[in-house]
Amino acid sequence: MIKAAIIGLGDISFVHLDAIMGNPEIQLAAACDLNEELKSRVPEGTPFYTDYKKMVEEIKPDVVHNCLPHYLHFPVTKDLVEMGCNVFCEKPIAMNSAQAAEFEAFEAAHPEVKIGVCLQNRMNETTEALKQIMESGEYGNIIGIRGFVPWFRNDGYYSVKPWRGTWKYAGGGSMINQSLHTLDLLYFLGGDISKLHAVVGQTNEYPEVEVEGDIIARLEFANGANGLFFATNNNWTNESVQIRVAMEKGVFHIEDNTLWKIEKDNTRTVICKAPVLEGIKFYYGASHTRLIARFYEAVKNNTDDYIHISEGAMVVKLMDSIFRSANTGRLVEV
Repeated sequence: MIKAAIIGLGDISFVHLDAIMGNPEIQLAAACDLNEELKSRVPEGTPFYTDYKKMVEEIKPDVVHNCLPHYLHFPVTKDLVEMGCNVFCEKPIAMNSAQAAEFEAFEAAHPEVKIGVCLQNRMNETTEALKQIMESGEYGNIIGIRGFVPWFRNDGYYSVKPWRGTWKYAGGGSMINQSLHTLDLLYFLGGDISKLHAVVGQTNEYPEVEVEGDIIARLEFANGANGLFFATNNNWTNESVQIRVAMEKGVFHIEDNTLWKIEKDNTRTVICKAPVLEGIKFYYGASHTRLIARFYEAVKNNTDDYIHISEGAMVVKLMDSIFRSANTGRLVEV
């Protein structure tokens, strides 16, 4: 039985707790949050702490889930690793490229532990099926790829947790908090991005919200493909993420947890359907459980079959490049 602990009992913790408690090989050994009222979010009798270092010293968990706000992902993970814990860290791994590079170096210096990154949409069944199709060569080279994230966050989303609206503690808005997974998939599916040109803004006027709500970026891939990334928190509702890939001999589209092949007459043929996450945040995707189980298998069997910090660093570099382009108004190299 692998002993797990979780730090941070905010919204995303529910997904991690479900994955932990739904796996018969994992024991939820402890939980930690500064807010003692959140103790009710874990099963009765679970040891609860407000000091994560004390928790680690007393419980000695095999794996700790870092579900804290963005600015604490690297420093707290660093502490945990230095205390001998394997860590499964929520996204983003860092607030900027410099910190991402520091995290990569730290990971390389500590091969004795495993640090997994929560980029669960790479393991969506639709993503896996599309990547396999693309790598098969059956449909030729990739011509273009686009990602579309039409979501909604009102002012209450920011006021209930003010850190979300700040550069200092969140590192951004729509891009780092909501659409990072989609930007990561464009890179994961399409390959290296060499240049991009972006516009970033906020079309809603929320008091005390510093961060962006809208992003559009034109991407130039190293393989010659063109890309488009569009994300907003200013839709009227949360709709499904859309990803479309055009290859020389076929076009494929992911939406509503389904992968379609777009036929020449514009009809759609279903390639596969992925499970849907229950509840109001269905649009998160439903692959957290698969990814977390994969990380625990790597811990159990001492393998490298999980998403490493070095893999999660690229999307942080892409975000920095998007902001750099938006700030200069020019095409920039990634």
